[in-house]
Amino acid sequence: MAEAEKTVKKPRVLRKITRQRLKNIGLYYLKRFESSVANLRAVLQRRVNDYARQDKDFDRHEAMAWIEEILSDFQRFGYLNDERYSELKIKDYLAAGKSPRYIHGKLREKGIDENIITELLSQQDYDPYEAALRLARKKHIGPYSPSEEIRKERRTKDMAVLARAGFDYEVVVRVIES
Repeated sequence: MAEAEKTVKKPRVLRKITRQRLKNIGLYYLKRFESSVANLRAVLQRRVNDYARQDKDFDRHEAMAWIEEILSDFQRFGYLNDERYSELKIKDYLAAGKSPRYIHGKLREKGIDENIITELLSQQDYDPYEAALRLARKKHIGPYSPSEEIRKERRTKDMAVLARAGFDYEVVVRVIES
């Protein structure tokens, strides 16, 4: 019982947030991940909010101004570019067999402008049937089921998987029946 009392964890003390520290956090994040402006803003704001909960005298408004300055610097230097980020994500999602509807939703979550998404999606060579087949192969559904018996048994579930992925009914039926 005495050992259990000794192992109580102390809350981690966060390092002071300064303009340079925020810049370093942003650079380290961008070194590891490609990001949109809105996503990096959310990452930096989360760090500021965590520190502000610990230090009640910390000025959040000043830190938020720092974040905006840092983001504009990163855009000017070319570290952040929403179009480049969108192009990479669209290519990855299409290679994974995702539908344009799914891609559109994911990019909107990351704060990408509607016009950029629409323009980049319209430039892509996209065959919904091929993409749905790619997803079916990956999930082992429809024509890629282990056996014909399992395929007949799971027909409705397989259709639901493809429909939730954003494919039209005609495409779903065509894949399941192929």
